[in-house]
Amino acid sequence: MNACSTEHGDAFVPVLQGLWEYVRAGQEMILLSPYLPATCAFLMHVLLCAPFFALDALGNVFQRVRSWRIAAGSGPPPSLCQWLECFWSVLYRYLTTVLPVTALFQTLRSPTFPELAPSCWQLFVEVFACFLLFDMLFFFLHFTMHRVPWLYRNIHHLHHKHHILLALAAQDASSVELLSLLLLAVSSTWLVGCHPLSEVVFHLLNSWLAVEDHCGYDLPWALHRLLPCVGGAPYHQAHHSLQVGNYAPYFTHWDHLFGTYRA
Repeated sequence: MNACSTEHGDAFVPVLQGLWEYVRAGQEMILLSPYLPATCAFLMHVLLCAPFFALDALGNVFQRVRSWRIAAGSGPPPSLCQWLECFWSVLYRYLTTVLPVTALFQTLRSPTFPELAPSCWQLFVEVFACFLLFDMLFFFLHFTMHRVPWLYRNIHHLHHKHHILLALAAQDASSVELLSLLLLAVSSTWLVGCHPLSEVVFHLLNSWLAVEDHCGYDLPWALHRLLPCVGGAPYHQAHHSLQVGNYAPYFTHWDHLFGTYRA
């Protein structure tokens, strides 16, 4: 579909095209940097966690904020020490594993950038297809890591040290698990055949939903309250509390199909 066409009433196409031309013209060398993916992923993760860090701080003062925590009756919100410990754990794995692996991958990949931006409809379809595919791949990987004792002990157990969740814990996992999830996300965009702009949007939204899943808050405006097919933070908190069930990251249909759904 020609991104410059507005025959379907796609009023945002000129905006997308202008944005894409700006990126290609002035920022292409930056986008080709082998260190960009890991650096952006880590910084974006920390920025997305910042609002929940503020909520945890406010929860020590305001009962209203504390009442939104899913595990409100089990104690105060995560402390500054817990946040710092989690931060250094995630940073260490990014520096020692994610950064060198993604730098090598980016060097070998040599991505190219098309002239046209995607239409809004194309962007929506590609991003939504990526989420459906990633959700399926994640479910089967996660289910396997829980059902095979060796995989759980040596790969997945580290992520389950967080019984009371905090947002940063979304990426507090073993190096092998972090790389596996990165591979699933990249494979999803490959299989769908995403435009680079759709790929960026998918990775951004994927990071946000992962953070929201681990935030530990059942917020009145959370996505799972708007879309019944999304599990959200309560769904994932149940997984960490029970250690079984709710293996899909975002949607609930795979857990319903396999009988692993836990309320």
